[in-house]
Amino acid sequence: MNWMEVAVTVSSEGEEAVTDLFYRLGSQGVVVESAELIKTYIDSGIWDCHVFDQIDVTGQSVIKGYFPEDERLSGRLVSLREDLLFLKELFPEWVIQSETIMVKEEDWANEWKRYFKPIKIGRNFLVKPSWEEYLPEKDELMIEIDPGMAFGTGTHPTTSLCLEAIEDHVCEGQIVFDVGTGSGILAVAAAKRGAFVQAGDIDIMAVKIAKENISLNEAGDRVTVKAGNLGEVFTGLADVVIANIIADVIIDLLPQLPVLMKPDGLFMASGLIDTRVEKVVEKMNEHGLRCVGKLEDSGWVLLKAQFQESVKGEGYAPLSHRE
Repeated sequence: MNWMEVAVTVSSEGEEAVTDLFYRLGSQGVVVESAELIKTYIDSGIWDCHVFDQIDVTGQSVIKGYFPEDERLSGRLVSLREDLLFLKELFPEWVIQSETIMVKEEDWANEWKRYFKPIKIGRNFLVKPSWEEYLPEKDELMIEIDPGMAFGTGTHPTTSLCLEAIEDHVCEGQIVFDVGTGSGILAVAAAKRGAFVQAGDIDIMAVKIAKENISLNEAGDRVTVKAGNLGEVFTGLADVVIANIIADVIIDLLPQLPVLMKPDGLFMASGLIDTRVEKVVEKMNEHGLRCVGKLEDSGWVLLKAQFQESVKGEGYAPLSHRE
């Protein structure tokens, strides 16, 4: 069997994160080339003998992952691109680049595009890159996406979990807030389900791309998108609040939910690594929320929560058949 080597250069602070994502994607082996690590071993005296001369510490590491060239390779490469973009959004000061993905250059995207193909998510959503031709089936809700430099194609578990939850809980006439909209894919999906959507992001470039994708999907009559903080973007109260971000930002958002969400509304929190879920649930409880459902995929988790007063009583039933 042939193998593909993917080498990612990352700031030393991101070494563990990139190594972890390679393993999550099913890499059969990971090699870490770190000048800092080598120098640490030399200086500590752990190595009695070594053949290195001058070690130049650059503040960067090279992480190499190895994937078999099989039917899953294309999906893994697209997921890798999504993961690296996610890391870059969370830690913009990091240098993140690879042989096929250059996050800091405008032309980095051309190589991975050949691996991003139409993908069915949930029962009815069909996510299609703008450059691919596809004729949807009668029951399919097609979302066209050109993600550009914004996170969100539907291939990453955090996004696909949100799409599944939207399919289960968003319906005609509801008001939906999409916090940290990225490419705008979740806002478009909610609009395809008949909702009226307010979407926002602090990244001006993401808002620009989201607007383009909203226009591409002819959803401008149902979706508004703005750059800014919560108070600048969202008005009124939502039936559903979606936040596909990270645990720390989710926790910071919890105290503000009473001024964003209706008393019987639903909060969907994605972008959570499974090891952080317990802490997020604990904080939800502290702010009067109860976790009423959970979706999981590849170590990532989406939590569904409601204000505790709205879920009391013997008539309560689980929110989704998938849980």
